This record gives sequence, C-alpha cells and structure tokens, in this order.
Amino acid sequence: MVPKNEYHVCVIGLGSMGMGAARSCIAAGLSTYGSDLNPAVRDSLARAGAVAVGPDAAAFAAQLDAVLLLVVNAAQCRAVLFGENGLAAKLRPGTGVMVSATISAADAQAIGAGLAEHGLLMLDAPVSGGAAKAAAGEMTVMASGSRAAFDRLRPVLDAVAGKVYEIGEEIGLGATVKIIHQLLAGVHIAAGAEAMALAARAGIPLDTMYDVVTHAAGNSWMFENRMKHVVDGDYTPKSAVDIFVKDLRLVTETALTLGFPLPLASTAYTMFANASNAGYGKEDDAAVIKTFAGITLPGQKQEK
Repeated sequence: MVPKNEYHVCVIGLGSMGMGAARSCIAAGLSTYGSDLNPAVRDSLARAGAVAVGPDAAAFAAQLDAVLLLVVNAAQCRAVLFGENGLAAKLRPGTGVMVSATISAADAQAIGAGLAEHGLLMLDAPVSGGAAKAAAGEMTVMASGSRAAFDRLRPVLDAVAGKVYEIGEEIGLGATVKIIHQLLAGVHIAAGAEAMALAARAGIPLDTMYDVVTHAAGNSWMFENRMKHVVDGDYTPKSAVDIFVKDLRLVTETALTLGFPLPLASTAYTMFANASNAGYGKEDDAAVIKTFAGITLPGQKQEK
C-alpha cells in the first residue's frame, strides 16, 4: 500500500462536486492536484492545500497515481483525455482513471478502450450526493471495472465516498446504474415542482407546503433539497437545469436502445427541456418550476 502522502491524485473539474472531492482528498492526506479552466476555483483549491493546480494537468501528469474526472459530459471527458494535449498520453502506464461524469454506457466503454490503449486503468464510477456530501467525503459511488482498477483507485474511493457499490467488471455498468438513478432524481424534481406550483396556484404559502411534505409520506430527498430553493427564491445553481436536460436525455436514449417505455422520465425530460428553452438552463434545476404560468413564486413580483 502506498503511503497516503506519497499517493498523487489530480481532480479534473472543480465544480461543486469536484471541489468537494478534491478537498476530501486533501483531508484524507493524499497529495492532491487540481485542474480547471476557472482560475478562481484553482486558486481556492491551492489555498486549501493542493500541491499544484493548473488549467490542465500536463505539468504534473507524470507524477500522478490517479486521476478523478468530474467534468460535465462525455465530450469533455474525451477532450481532457484524448484531445489536443490529451492527458492519457502523458500519464504513466498503470495510472488509475476514475471517470465520474454522468455519461452513457457506450461512451464509458469507448473511453475505457481508449485508456487501455495507453495502458491505463479505468474505473467507470459515476457519483451522487451533491456538493455537501462531496465536501464531507461521503459521496455514493457506483463503480465498475477490473480488480486492478479498484485496487489502484482505492485511496481515492476511501477519501471521497461514504458508500462504494462495486457493480461488476464490465465498463458501462456503473454508467447504467447512474442513468437509472438520474431517472428517479429528475422525476422527483419535476414532480416536486409540479406540486409546489399547484400549491402556489391554490394560494397555499409555499413554506407551509414545504414543511408539510417534508414531515409526511410524500417527501423525497430531492423534494426536500430542491424545493427549499423554491421556498427561498434562490436559484443559484448547485446542479443546473441543463444538467438534467443532458441526464434525462441519456435516460431516454438508454430506454430507446433497450426498446423500453419510460412515460414519466419522458415527461420530466420535456419539462426540463422547456425550462432550458425558456432561458433557465443555467439556473438551479429547481427552476423547472418557473415554466408554470399563472403563479407567483417567492422572489418574483406579483403578477397582474
């Protein structure tokens, strides 16, 4: 076992989840590096104790034992790993690459094949739990890959995860489990928004409706977390509307591949796509409620 401070990991993508994961790696005693195009988040991680940061990981690639990829989508994964100045060619053979973006099984398999050509070990390992659990090192990880990949990335898993599900060896299984999870997450947000919109239309104070639901059987983690944003009138993005447009598209495409009907997920996708089309794509995903007409939400001016 490599001593913690001699294990070098780079977190690529320092958004709310990536920053939390990187700070958790630092807290666990791993020698932690960070990469992001945003200089403000790079500086923040440097102040938190990162060994080095940069707009890409090229400067320290040869020192790394592991890479944790927490970017938005498959295109960004491919660009980081295989694009111009791609990282895969710069990593030492045997380095572990934990791909934690929400992507399709086919994309995960293609990325895995590309990494294998460079002698790299991939863990198909999407995550869930939000910014708070990422910061606490308590994310849920849904992972598939070889035993060698799990072993190589164990220090990272121990640092960032409260629960690790080892789903199997086949790359793509982790991605599929995350996609099914996102079906539920997206439907729960959409249903919560619909319920709160109905309450607004009926003249019920939304803080009262929120309190009732969160102490009754209709509650869910997504309702409790996201509908609080609606009550507060705060749509600062933790996870944006456009993220669920992407994720629910993956859900529906997976269902189409399997010839399987998903009526609720399809409706939720339409709701998020409508919200994005209306200009709310960069706001918190709770902003899907803003597409309901004839209601006034907290923080909005009273409609005439």
